[in-house]
Parts: sequence; C-alpha cells; structure tokens
Amino acid sequence: MSLPKRQAGFEFGKLTCSCVVTYRDERVGHVIRRADGRYTVVATREGEGEDAKPVGLLADHDGAILTTRKGTSYNALVALVRAGNGFPAGEAVTDDLRPLPSRPGSVDGAVKLLRDQGYVADVGLGTALFLSLELGRPLLLEGEAGVGKTEVARALAAGLGRPVIRLQCYEGMDLASAAYEWNYAKQMIHIRAAEGGRASEPGEGAAGGEADRISTDREKGDGVARPDGSGPADTADLARDVFSEDFLVRRPLLSALDPEDGVAPVLLIDELDRTDEPFEAYLLEILSDFQITIPELGTVTAAEPPRVVVTSNRTREIHDALKRRCIYHWIDYPTAARELEILASRVPDAPERLSAQVVAFVQKVRELELFKRPGVAETLDWTRALMALDRHALDRETAHRTLGVLLKYQDDLERMAEGGVEEVMGAVR
Repeated sequence: MSLPKRQAGFEFGKLTCSCVVTYRDERVGHVIRRADGRYTVVATREGEGEDAKPVGLLADHDGAILTTRKGTSYNALVALVRAGNGFPAGEAVTDDLRPLPSRPGSVDGAVKLLRDQGYVADVGLGTALFLSLELGRPLLLEGEAGVGKTEVARALAAGLGRPVIRLQCYEGMDLASAAYEWNYAKQMIHIRAAEGGRASEPGEGAAGGEADRISTDREKGDGVARPDGSGPADTADLARDVFSEDFLVRRPLLSALDPEDGVAPVLLIDELDRTDEPFEAYLLEILSDFQITIPELGTVTAAEPPRVVVTSNRTREIHDALKRRCIYHWIDYPTAARELEILASRVPDAPERLSAQVVAFVQKVRELELFKRPGVAETLDWTRALMALDRHALDRETAHRTLGVLLKYQDDLERMAEGGVEEVMGAVR
C-alpha cells in the first residue's frame, strides 16, 4: 500500500498557472502545473457533509474514471462540466476558476513581490529569491537573529498565494518530529480489536452447525487468535493494515511534499543551525530530489516541489553538501535609509520624528561593543513600545527605562547604563 501518486497529468489548453477549482463557492480541487509542463487536477474532497475529507485523486483530459490506491473508482474532477465524487452529476465544478499568483519573472518582480507584502527587500535578496524560484533550488538565508530571515518566507507565501509549512528546528530533532511517525496507540487499538473479533466470531456454514475452532499461534509468539489454517494470511493482512496511511502521522516535511489539498506550499526550515549534523544529512534527499522514503510504504515524491526557504543564525556552520543544493544569501543589518523604510512599512502610525530618532539610535548602538546587537525586530518592537508610552520624540529618560525592549543581555544593559545612552543620544541629536 502506498501514498497517492500524483504523476498522471494532462494537457489543459493554454492555461499557464495553477488554478483553484470550486463548486458553489467551495473549493473542491486544484489544477496543478507540473515541472514537465503538464497539468493535473487534484480533488480535495471525498464524501459529503461532515464525512468530506481530502483525497489525492487525479483527472485526465477526458474525465475517465480512475482507481485509487484503495481500489475504489471515483469520477475524476475535470476542467469544465464534470462533477467529482460527492457532487451532483452533470453540474459544473468550475463556477469560479481563479488563477493562483504566478512566480515573478524577473529580479525586479521578485523585489516587488516581497515589497507588496510589506517586506522591504534589496536587489541582492531579490536576485537570490528569483534564482531560487527559477531554478527550483532552496533559498538558504543566513544572518544575525532578528534581521528578517523568517519574514522572507512569510512574504513569499503571501505573494504566491500559498500556505506556509514551518519546521522549527531544535537540538535533538529527529525523523518523527520533522517528517512522519506511526500512531502506535492507534495501531495497538486496531490490533486488539482484530484479536477480539477473531476470537469471538463463530464459524459460518460449518457442517452440522459445528463452530469453527479458534486457535492461537503460540509458536510464532504473536498472540493473535485466528481461525484454523488462516493464521499467516491474517497476520500479513493485519500488518498491511496497521502500516497504512490511516495510521501515519504527517509532520511538516511530509506535509510539504504531499499536501492534502494538492497545492505546493512554501516550506520554511527555520534555524537549521540549531539541529545536529545527522539531521542535515537526512535533509539532503528532500532538498535534492524532493522525496521522502518511508520503508513501510515506499517513496513519496512531490508532484510539484514546494518552495523551500532555509534560515540559519550561523551559531554553527551548515555542512557544505547542503549548501551546494541551495541558493545562498546573507542578510545583513540594514542601512539607516532602508531601516527607516522598513519602519515606515511595518509601523506606519509612528511619528516621523520618532522614527528617525529610533533608527539613528539603533544604528549607533550597533557600532558599540555589545554581546548581541539589536536587529530589525527589536527596532520595530522598541518603536511600538515608545508609541505605547505616548512618546512622539526620544529622550534620555525614556531611552534608559525602555532599553530592555532593545537589548536582551544584562552585560549589554550595564554597558549602556554606564554612559552608553548619553553617548548615543549625543550622536542622535
């Protein structure tokens, strides 16, 4: 038994991008443009009402009936007038065929895509993002904490009209946390239920009304009761049952490669430097071939690869083998002019004078010998804090009292308290 394979496709007129297929204002499927230029309709519903659930169905150009992995035939969704399973036959399923935003066609387009979502990007980041999308390679962003690496993924997803699936990395992360695991409790319940059913069911059709005898295969040590003579087959069926997709718990990596609604998301692998090197080795298969191998089910390959953004605070070096698979870009602290533009975009209600003073203060603080220099995130937080205190301009007393919003280490706070604020304020004015 394997996961649904979304490989069969069809030519779909002159359509050039993915589309959402809806029926009566409800999304029921997607038209997906694959890497080879062909198109696939992926249904997202099975059943009706509360029983509706996502499925991984394919449609060909003439609406032929397909057979799923469970051996059940469904009327495939087609582009214009066919109805999928659970919908009135003969009625259109494309009352609203809405194209998803296409990827940018140039570096300027990539910069505009981010800026339209409130992320002030420069040409360097725009170039890296454009090449990442154009070449189908992950985008590896490194830089100090708080400079906006994670926000790139969020802005990209919003600009492309796709969901974000975030894998937050940490020390000791393993396969079960990142990709998939088996629901062992559910498997045990299923096994116990099967045992009870076999042990209690009387034989049917036995000559003279004699019930079939139930025996337990003690020699094999599995403890599963079964009718005489059918033990091995029943055991094999049970093993296939409990290692099916129904018992599979999807984690971020698998969800990104095999999304239930058929739309390739933006996969954010955040703070990869927090993980151990063995986990990086596991990521190589995913980032190079966009596939995951599940021993019990087989290899799951993405029909449409997700857009991948990997971030690192560079607390340790990322392995060269992983870097070679990515488009690399370093995000540095912004210049004063760009930081002022970011502040105007993210906190548009901030007074102009206050914004200019905050940016000048933070720029000067970054020149000091501190354990952790403030990032753009701290600039935004500090501005909002000053506005919450109803300040329209920055003064020494308020700066002293609110330094805990800007700096996060005691040594840095003491450094600023010992004349640092006065030094910086003098330069600001």
